[in-house]
Amino acid sequence: MIYSIDVEITAPVEATEVTDRVADAIENLFPEAEIDSYPGELLARTHSMEGFSERLHEQAILDTARGAFFANQEGNTFSFDLKKQAAFEGRINFAVGDGSELGDVHVRVTVEEPDVESFIDHIAPPTEEGRPID
Repeated sequence: MIYSIDVEITAPVEATEVTDRVADAIENLFPEAEIDSYPGELLARTHSMEGFSERLHEQAILDTARGAFFANQEGNTFSFDLKKQAAFEGRINFAVGDGSELGDVHVRVTVEEPDVESFIDHIAPPTEEGRPID
């Protein structure tokens, strides 16, 4: 199956932060992303979430990811926030509640083909007893 998606990743860069370290946080989870720097913010775009999906499988947090994705789905789009420090360390940690003082990494995924549910099943498949269902 070929998926047609647009992924937009934004992250604030506070005055106390090093821009390259925030860029590294994005690249650690989205190695395919192209990053542009703007005053106080990084904006990255990609058309793949394969690296992110691999991390979800490695960390065995597929159910958590599915919950975050479906909780913030509107039409053919879903979004979620990630903790910046965890991303810098190469780990996925979904941000919930109030944002952190340095700001979170915001990810917005628009699925063109085939549909949001199928794409989420692809990157974070349903599980049974913690294992992906084939």
